[in-house]
Amino acid sequence: MGEPLRYSPVVVFAYRRSKHLALAIDALLKNPEARRTPLYVFCDGPKDAHFAPDVDRVRDVVSSIRGFASVRVVLRDKNFGLARNIIEGVSDVLREHDSVIVVEDDIVVSPYFLRFMNAALSCYEDTRRVGSISGYCYPLKGEWPETFFIRGADCWGWATWRDRWALFNPNGGQLLQELSASGMIDAFDYGGAMQYSKMLEDQISGKNDSWAVRWHASCFLRDLLALYPSRSLVKNIGLDGTGTHGVGADESYDVNVSNRPVSVGGIPIVESSAARDAFRQFFVGGQRETGNQPAKKLRRSLSALVARLRVH
Repeated sequence: MGEPLRYSPVVVFAYRRSKHLALAIDALLKNPEARRTPLYVFCDGPKDAHFAPDVDRVRDVVSSIRGFASVRVVLRDKNFGLARNIIEGVSDVLREHDSVIVVEDDIVVSPYFLRFMNAALSCYEDTRRVGSISGYCYPLKGEWPETFFIRGADCWGWATWRDRWALFNPNGGQLLQELSASGMIDAFDYGGAMQYSKMLEDQISGKNDSWAVRWHASCFLRDLLALYPSRSLVKNIGLDGTGTHGVGADESYDVNVSNRPVSVGGIPIVESSAARDAFRQFFVGGQRETGNQPAKKLRRSLSALVARLRVH
C-alpha cells in the first residue's frame, strides 16, 4: 500500500479526561502521517463548576499539542454534550474538507491507523454505497480477510465523507418509524442480539442522547456499508468507569492494536454474511459464555450499547 494522495483532517473530541486525551494524542503522533495531517480539537465546556478543573486540565493538554500539519482548537463556552459537540463539530469540519477522521479522547490508535484511514477514504471515495470506515474491530476468533464490510456504521475511530455525512438524520423518531415500516427492526438488532432499536427508543424519549445510534440507523436504512479492518487499529481506554456516563469497567471489547499495516481494497462491495454472523455471536457472548444464560446476555447487550454507542 503506497502513500495516500491526500491527508484527511483528524477531529478529536474532548471533555474532561486529560490523562486519556494525552495518551490519545501521543498515539496519533506515532503515526508517520501526523506531520502532514490537519488536527481539529473540539473541547466541550463544563456542565457545572464541579467539572471546571477537569475541563481546564484538558485545555492545558490541548494548548501544548505540536507535531501535526496544523492545529485548530475550538473551546466551547458552554456544555454542548457529546452528541451535539460531535454532530456540529463533524459538520463544521466537513464544510471545509471532503472527508474527516474522527477520534474521541478515549481512543488510542495504532501507528498504522492514519495510513489505513487515508487509504480507505481514497479507495472508496467514489463508491457511494460505502458510508464510513471503522478503525475498530471486535475481538473475533478465527481467520479473517484484511478487511470486510458490515451494513451500518460504527463509532470508535471512524471516518466518512461530506456527501455520506449529509445523509445523517438526527431525528430518532423518523429513523425508528422508517425501520419499523420497512420491517428492518430484527435485522437492525442483529436478530435480538443487540438492542439498537431500544437504544433508539430511549434516545427519542430523552433517556439518552446517543448520536452514534442515529448515525448507525441513518446508514443502515440506506443500505450503506462500513469497512472494518480484521485487526483492530484502535483501542478504547475509556471503558474504565471514568466517563461522564461510565457503567463500570468493561473488558469485553478489549483488543491489542495491530502492529502491522492493514491492506485496503480488492474485496466485493457487499456485506460479509460471515462477519455479520460473527458480530452477532460476539454480541450474545457466544465466544466466551456457555450454556443458556439469557438474562446475563441481555444485561451484557444493554451494557454493551451504553459503552459502544456513546450514550452521553
